[in-house]
Amino acid sequence: ISVKPANDQKLMRLVESDYKNVKSSQNEKKISFVGKIFGSRGESGSGAISIHGEKRTWHKIVLDLKGPFAHEKDNKPNPFTDYRFDVTFKHEDGFSEFTVPGFFAADGSAGETSAESGNIWRAIIAPDLPGKWFYQTHFIQGKNAALTGVGDRVPQYDKRSGSFIVRKTNKSGRDLRGKGRLAYVGKNHLQYKESGEWFVKAGADAPETFLGYKDFDGTVANKTKVPLKTWKPHIKDWKKDDPTWKGSKGKGIIGAINYLSSTGCNVFSFLTYNAGGDGDNVWPFVERNDPLNYDCSKLDQWGIVFEHGTRKGMYLHFKMQETENDDLNRGGKTKANVPTALDGGDLGLERKLYCRELIARFSHNLAINWNLGEENTQTVDQQRAMARYIEDLDPYDHIIVVHTYPNQQDKVYAPLLGNGSVLSGASLQNSNIRDCHHQVVKWTSRSTKAGKPWVVGFDEPGTAGEGMPADPGYPGMPEGFNNPSVDDTRKFALWGTLMAGGSGVEYYFGYK
Repeated sequence: ISVKPANDQKLMRLVESDYKNVKSSQNEKKISFVGKIFGSRGESGSGAISIHGEKRTWHKIVLDLKGPFAHEKDNKPNPFTDYRFDVTFKHEDGFSEFTVPGFFAADGSAGETSAESGNIWRAIIAPDLPGKWFYQTHFIQGKNAALTGVGDRVPQYDKRSGSFIVRKTNKSGRDLRGKGRLAYVGKNHLQYKESGEWFVKAGADAPETFLGYKDFDGTVANKTKVPLKTWKPHIKDWKKDDPTWKGSKGKGIIGAINYLSSTGCNVFSFLTYNAGGDGDNVWPFVERNDPLNYDCSKLDQWGIVFEHGTRKGMYLHFKMQETENDDLNRGGKTKANVPTALDGGDLGLERKLYCRELIARFSHNLAINWNLGEENTQTVDQQRAMARYIEDLDPYDHIIVVHTYPNQQDKVYAPLLGNGSVLSGASLQNSNIRDCHHQVVKWTSRSTKAGKPWVVGFDEPGTAGEGMPADPGYPGMPEGFNNPSVDDTRKFALWGTLMAGGSGVEYYFGYK
């Protein structure tokens, strides 16, 4: 039998599927037979480059390079650690320049095809100026080259260059592509670069397991008491021209964003890694315990959701880890080893790769909050190292904050104040909403006096069990549950934060 499946993606996926089924049976003869049909590898690319997307300021523009063939589960070489693909984009004025980390994108359409292999390597830019943009690729190979920057040039894919023309944005209204990138400008509030508007946030800080969704590839419920979400009530909020993937998948979660946007909310939050945590159902890897191989199709699908949020005017609050998996001590509660803590909380191979993949795939979105972690218990040195790595790698300098327990604000925030820290904000939590005002006053004023004003948001006001009250008349609420009241929430949490110079609120709805 003679086939060339690398030229036929459908056939390639069929044979890969057969190979997985055969492999699970451990029947070596069948593996050998399938291997003869399939061939040992697909074909590497020629180095050709294509540019996709609406070429306007603040829009997502994609550069695809046909590079070395790889599989997302490869380890020798590993496409995520052992190749480094970056692209430098430079405007014709000679001043505006971004070096964007690239990533392995399988067949280039993995969100639709669920492909695990291919030869497409991708970099994404959201340009800030109209006019002519030049690009040049940087491609090296070597052990852990993606993280060390040390490796051998791959001449076929390195230093390839070209240009494209960008026009001015044509978007308006809630679409952030009409407002520009949300930037830290040395004050207590963020500002949109295109429109000059100041930003005050209001929205949802729950559920933390927003991405624990059944329609995402490779997403499983690791705890029987925490099923995957369907977002079924919000399917009705999906609109005709809204995105989906693989037919009709994604309508529920896209509809949920539509609903929040329709109420005037402009932010929602989500954990991107909670293995070993309360939900234990969100991770970007091909397997829960494999932090060096990433799931290309799942991450493409996450990207569809985040980009829809950008179009609907939403600030994306990335909670990068949960307290149960941010270090080796389970939030300081026990001394047990935590295998899901990337590098035990240090900035090592696993953590660097995790930050790189999130930044490479999603940092082009215009309003992003990199939160080092929910109820973070890393050491000050670990927090500083992680924040510095994010700042150095993120081409767009999105705001970096950290969240902590109500009684640990002084311990966590105080050492991170001032120009010596790359943090530009704090994510606050308390147990009594009457404390919101004076706590925001404390950290806006202390950070300003230290020489670097912080953007301070109140992201979890109220108790862990009850959180914020549901709307009056919400069905199924037990009598007396709404504590605090809706009126107290508005007075002490919302206005308490705003009048203290805070950046706004995200409401948490308790685990009860």
